[in-house]
Amino acid sequence: MSNWPEPAQADEGQESVWDFPRPPRLEPFAGAITIELGGRVIASTTRSWQVLETSHPPTYYLPREAFEAGVLRDAPGASMCEWKGQARYYDLVAGATVASRAAWTYPRPTPAFAEIAGAIAVMAGQVDRCTVDGETVVPQPGGFYGGWITSRVVGPFKGVPGSMGW
Repeated sequence: MSNWPEPAQADEGQESVWDFPRPPRLEPFAGAITIELGGRVIASTTRSWQVLETSHPPTYYLPREAFEAGVLRDAPGASMCEWKGQARYYDLVAGATVASRAAWTYPRPTPAFAEIAGAIAVMAGQVDRCTVDGETVVPQPGGFYGGWITSRVVGPFKGVPGSMGW
């Protein structure tokens, strides 16, 4: 018996994450994105990028200038992505509210992802709210991946119980 998931049927205006490529693809995104923490908007842009990868909802990367001054604080540690290279982390700080290691960047990504050098991605589950074109996103399940689920994508999504072998 296979543990391979059965992709959901995408309706008009939707995409299945099972149609996304592997290795992942980087695309510009011109929609409106906001990130809220501590009861206020800490980042907002209409110019970003999305990484699309099989079984994952899009991960959005915002230009550093989309973030309010002082909300990004260097955090310890690093990680390695086989596709994008070495990541470094940030805490997000809004007044007394701190989201530890909730954001990351690739200072020197691999050539295929050079456009996102220095751009910032955020774990939606660690902040108050993230929106894409006004729609509140649902964090990708599992707490490890940084994808944002909206009504534009259907799964099932990597990160749910039993998805380790996908």
